[in-house]
Amino acid sequence: MRKGAGVSRERLVVVGWPLLGLALALGGWALAVAVLDPPEIIAPSPADVLDAFLSVPGYLLREALTTLYVIVAGFALAVAAGLVIGVAIAASRTVELMSAPLLVAFNAVPKVALAPLLVVWMGFGPQPKVVMALLVCFFPVVLSVAEGLTSTPSELAELARSLRTSRARTFLRFRFPAALPQIFVGLKVAMPLAAVGAVIGEFSAGDEGLGFVIVQSGANSDTALAFAAVALLGAMSVALFYVLVLAERLVVPWVRETTSRR
Repeated sequence: MRKGAGVSRERLVVVGWPLLGLALALGGWALAVAVLDPPEIIAPSPADVLDAFLSVPGYLLREALTTLYVIVAGFALAVAAGLVIGVAIAASRTVELMSAPLLVAFNAVPKVALAPLLVVWMGFGPQPKVVMALLVCFFPVVLSVAEGLTSTPSELAELARSLRTSRARTFLRFRFPAALPQIFVGLKVAMPLAAVGAVIGEFSAGDEGLGFVIVQSGANSDTALAFAAVALLGAMSVALFYVLVLAERLVVPWVRETTSRR
């Protein structure tokens, strides 16, 4: 009974505090608009944004699904490419030395500068937007995979050597499981970046998606609709982030059991 009560209390805390934070943010926003009374075109109130959403809910949800596809596809490709390259970097010092400067230089390039080139190469459609999402969120995945695989605890490495396991079995049984917490850190950093990349792609190459809605709403001075699209994008990003948090708890449950928070 006490254990069940503890679990229920933990769930209440996990859900309640974020909802309280959201309520405070919305209340502060509404209070600021009421006190400062800016023109609606500059800063609409939460009620105006809600009205804008309710006026075209089907349209916004349809565009949100388009953006969701771009985010998930770009993120999935980034994870696949990041795992392959990260494993190669961890497995070979030569590959690490050759690729590290290129990866750092590529990450430093403003991805928005590549958007027009992606349109030239791929045309209008989902492809340049998916690639933009991939490019923006790729580096944290590679870095977390490489760092995780090269930071295997010494006791696990000694155990693998004492058991005389092959290199492949050592990787599958010891190095990769030990790297999973670090990998999930990179994935959780990359997921919101994939949303940023998707919107950048929709700004430059889109005729659909939430990024396109924001651009069109700004051009039409419909700030409330733009805010509604931004809020929907934020809610979608939060949901995807917590899907990763849930996956982490299922895949590496020992992390929560072997660590403590103060």
